[in-house]
Amino acid sequence: MVWTFADIPEQSGKVAIVTGANSGIGEPTAAELGRAGAHVVIACRNPSKAEAALGRLRATAPEASFEFLQLDLADLDSVAAFADAFKAKHDRLDLLINNAGIMVPPYGKTKQGFELQLGTNHLGPFALTGHLMGLLLATAGSRVVSVASMAHRMGKLNFDDLQRERRYSSWEAYGQSKVANLHFIYELQRRLTATSAGCRALAAHPGWTDTNLQVNSWGARTFGAILAMKPAGGAAPTLRAATDPEAIGGTYYGPSGFMEISGAPVVVKSNRYSQNEEVAMKLWARSQELTGVRFLS
Repeated sequence: MVWTFADIPEQSGKVAIVTGANSGIGEPTAAELGRAGAHVVIACRNPSKAEAALGRLRATAPEASFEFLQLDLADLDSVAAFADAFKAKHDRLDLLINNAGIMVPPYGKTKQGFELQLGTNHLGPFALTGHLMGLLLATAGSRVVSVASMAHRMGKLNFDDLQRERRYSSWEAYGQSKVANLHFIYELQRRLTATSAGCRALAAHPGWTDTNLQVNSWGARTFGAILAMKPAGGAAPTLRAATDPEAIGGTYYGPSGFMEISGAPVVVKSNRYSQNEEVAMKLWARSQELTGVRFLS
């Protein structure tokens, strides 16, 4: 049976956070959750872009409930402030969707001095999840979903030069940040299971989707508009991971088609390296050290 948006169960009464919901696959992710009845907090860095996205979302799903709270994943102070603001307004969190990310920019650093892709794609979401874990654990049936990438297959974590200060390749750094997403989710699920928590951690990837994430990649930008899925198609694996009642913690979803480039969302497998528990535990410890955020230790 092919999974479609029509299979999303009723979400009334639930509260969801979608980071980076002002563009790419984040916007249709937020739209479909809102259409299903969830109250959706769109967590974005740029207020003007967020307000424009809110306008589009409300036009697409006029009966849905959306809210904007500012979040810059490249700044751990902003991450903490967002979590405080969210907890001041909401007493539950059913879905945390770590969707926002950047792809192959020139070398740069976050506010705290981390390599930009690792900081934005992994350390920021790690800290955000940690700040919100108490609320997630207090909400029955909650889930954390992180958006990874097929690029995880070229990723390796260089713990001796995690910030890529000795040698920088934008694609290698991107792969490192994406395999880190999977190490994080798999380790998070192991820790949730060990504590008998009801929260589930899952991952998804959008295959090849034509979004503004590819702005720094000439090839993806040139051919993506012709060959890639539209953002709604790319959002489907995330939405299935977030809402399928049968989804199991630690599961990875992606497109069903050739090389997982496109197609309906199904369970897929990540590479062997991403499933290395020793690497995952080492990354968890280093992430706690770098962010100062400790949880499920």
